[in-house]
Amino acid sequence: MTRERLYLFDTTLRDGAQTTGVDFSLADKRHIAAMLDSLGLDYIEGGYPGANPLDTEFFASRPKLHHARFAAFGMTKRAGRSAGNDPGVASLLAADADSITYVAKAWDYQVHVALGCTLEENLESIVQSIEAARSKGREALLDCEHFFDGFKANPDYALQCAKAAYEAGARWIVLCDTNGGTLPHEIERIVAEAALHVPGAHLGVHAHNDTENAVANSLAAVRAGARQIQGTLNGLGERCGNANLVSLIPTLLLKPDFAEHFEIGVPFEKLASLTKISHTLDELLNRAPNRHAPYVGASAFATKAGIHASAVMKAPRTYEHVAPESVGNKRRLLVSDQAGKSNILAELERIGVRLDKDDRRVTTLLEEVKQKEALGYAYEGADASFELLARRALGEAPTYFEVERFRVDVERRHNAQGDLVTVSEATVKVRVDGEVLISAAEGEGPVNALDLALRKDLGKYQRYIGDLELVDYRVRVFQGGTDAVTRVLIEFRDAGGESWSTVGVSANIIDASFQALTDAITYKLLKSGAR
Repeated sequence: MTRERLYLFDTTLRDGAQTTGVDFSLADKRHIAAMLDSLGLDYIEGGYPGANPLDTEFFASRPKLHHARFAAFGMTKRAGRSAGNDPGVASLLAADADSITYVAKAWDYQVHVALGCTLEENLESIVQSIEAARSKGREALLDCEHFFDGFKANPDYALQCAKAAYEAGARWIVLCDTNGGTLPHEIERIVAEAALHVPGAHLGVHAHNDTENAVANSLAAVRAGARQIQGTLNGLGERCGNANLVSLIPTLLLKPDFAEHFEIGVPFEKLASLTKISHTLDELLNRAPNRHAPYVGASAFATKAGIHASAVMKAPRTYEHVAPESVGNKRRLLVSDQAGKSNILAELERIGVRLDKDDRRVTTLLEEVKQKEALGYAYEGADASFELLARRALGEAPTYFEVERFRVDVERRHNAQGDLVTVSEATVKVRVDGEVLISAAEGEGPVNALDLALRKDLGKYQRYIGDLELVDYRVRVFQGGTDAVTRVLIEFRDAGGESWSTVGVSANIIDASFQALTDAITYKLLKSGAR
């Protein structure tokens, strides 16, 4: 059966930059463009040349792409002037880009209120701008902004905007749910109506996620005839984000309703790199990956309940809709107070320990996990602490060092410049192979000071921990009040890129942090083969 071609258009470098807390550097944009191109996307929108210095510089020396077409984004000409005398259009035509994406209002209300011009002037701007791009040999696209709201208010005018662009020679007319409030059944109905006026092979969809329906809306548009989907990596975008290409790509490749009828530029063998690409973007943005993200999140193929884990071990399909390896992820059977023997056995196997299900030590370890979690520990998010707990129970965890005492002081004082500052200082006394070592350090806070002091001198083990970096620190308080129990989760990473998480629990936040810190260092020594 011949499959129809479906095109993927990425707007991460423009829409993603509008995400709260996201600021791309020029190096970031080049790195992301290379990742998107290697994945096999059809279009990469670089940004808005002329609108800001970063985008202007990016287009002045465009990234080297091997597969994707490079697109520039900007507005259609302003009313009252020709396309040849419009600075914005001139910037787009001067940009080193394969395609030009214009944005134009398709809602009569927006034309009157936001643009302050007549409906006819807006149509004229669309036509002349598309023609200007075509005259320069560029592929032209029109983003019909607010198309779905515009269609509900004045369907004739919204369709006139789309038809005007198509008749002027636009390759793609993209229907935008700019406010993100349209639902899937509305999208499907409206796109089907638009396809009666503009061929579906020229229609695209640009969905925002304000009702958590951007992915569903994109798929609904495809069902109704659209053959281009716009979206971003990890669903970045203004307000609640845009359609998430990281969710759309595996759905299009792995779900028969789409895979059997459409082909996309992303080859199947590239699908296994999706988790890494998603996490790399978060790493560039200094954000923790969303553990619950579909397909690529750490919890996407995690099973916590014991009866579910037992079934997954027998047949993964019982609780997995696709194979985790297909998207570069992995199966995890979590250890928690809801775990059964199957979870424990699976986690032991993951760390290289094989025990028979009837081995008494399995039951002992399971009971210890449940007792610990009743106190506030959470091993499902602290894989390194669980491994140490398991190996200690099995007599396989060496004692590298013993902490005899530690102290943390926090002082608020005036520094040499007369500024009022808060200073933290920690002192740690440890015993390593019979030798007593005392270290002190100042830090930005008490936990930072404690971390620096503990890792300052571990004697013969120091060479194993020189590359450690604390990358995440999370605190949760249980049983509120002054006697609250505090859980601390700490994530470390080494120079090789391996990361691991540990947990500590105490009524004292410093003590809980210290537990997690010592576990993290012990785990690193264990994995490094320290004797």
